Amino acid sequence: MNNQESCKIFIVLPAYNAAKTLLRTLDEIPPEYRQNIILVDDASKDHTVEIAQTAGLIVVVHPKNKGYGGNQKTCYAESLSRGADLVVMLHPDHQYDAKVIPELIKPILAGEANAVFGSRMLGGHPLEGGMPWWKYVANVLLTATANIIFRRYLTEIHSGFRAYSRKYLETVRFIENSDDFIFDTEIIAQGMACNLDFQEVPISTRYFPEASSINLWRSIVYGFGILAVLLKYWLHHSRLIRFRKFEPKTVERLSMME
Repeated sequence: MNNQESCKIFIVLPAYNAAKTLLRTLDEIPPEYRQNIILVDDASKDHTVEIAQTAGLIVVVHPKNKGYGGNQKTCYAESLSRGADLVVMLHPDHQYDAKVIPELIKPILAGEANAVFGSRMLGGHPLEGGMPWWKYVANVLLTATANIIFRRYLTEIHSGFRAYSRKYLETVRFIENSDDFIFDTEIIAQGMACNLDFQEVPISTRYFPEASSINLWRSIVYGFGILAVLLKYWLHHSRLIRFRKFEPKTVERLSMME
C-alpha cells in the first residue's frame, strides 16, 4: 500500500434513518479524511438524504431497502469504481468514534494488513460503554468459536467500524454475500479463506436511543447465521464441500484465461 499522500481513501456510510446522528458522526471525522465520503441510503424514511446532500457527501440512494449487507455491497462497489485504494466503513449512527480513523488505517498504509477492525474488546470497557450484557456474552462466545474455526485470533468479529484495502475488496466475492447482517461475518470468512492479513485497533462505543441496534430476536437469528457461515467455512477449508464464495476472484480470472 502506498503512503497516505498517494493513497485514495474513501469513507463509506451505510445509512438507514440516520438523520439524527449523521452530522455528529461527520463532525468527528478528521478534516483530512473528508474529501471522499460516500453515503448509501437504504430507502430511509427520514431526511438522511437531504442532510447528506447538504453536507456535500457523495450520495447513492436505494429506491427499495436492500438490507445492511446489500447496503455495504453498494458502498464498496461504488468506492472501487471511483478509484479507492482504501475504504473505511463507518456506521453513521454516532456509535463509533470516527477520530480513530488515522489509527484504523495505519496498518494498511504501512503494508502490514489488508483489513483492520475496530475492537470494543481491545477498548477495554464495552459494558461501561452501554453494551447490553447479553450482547457482550454472545460477542465473546461467537468470536471464540470463529477463532477456533479460522485458526487465527481476533478479539471481535462484529465491529461496524472497519477498513479494507483495495486488494481485499478486489480479492473476495463480497457481492455474493448475504444482504442481511451476516454479511459482516461472511466477508471476514472470505478474507480468511483467501489468506489475507488482519489487524485490530482498540475503540470505544456509545449506546443510546438513536444508535442503530438489533433487538434480541434478530440477534438470536444473527447468531445462528454466524454459526452457519462458520460451518460452511470449515467444510470449505477441510475440502469436504467447496463453496464458490470462499474462492478468491483471481481463481475465476485464471480459469477464464485458460
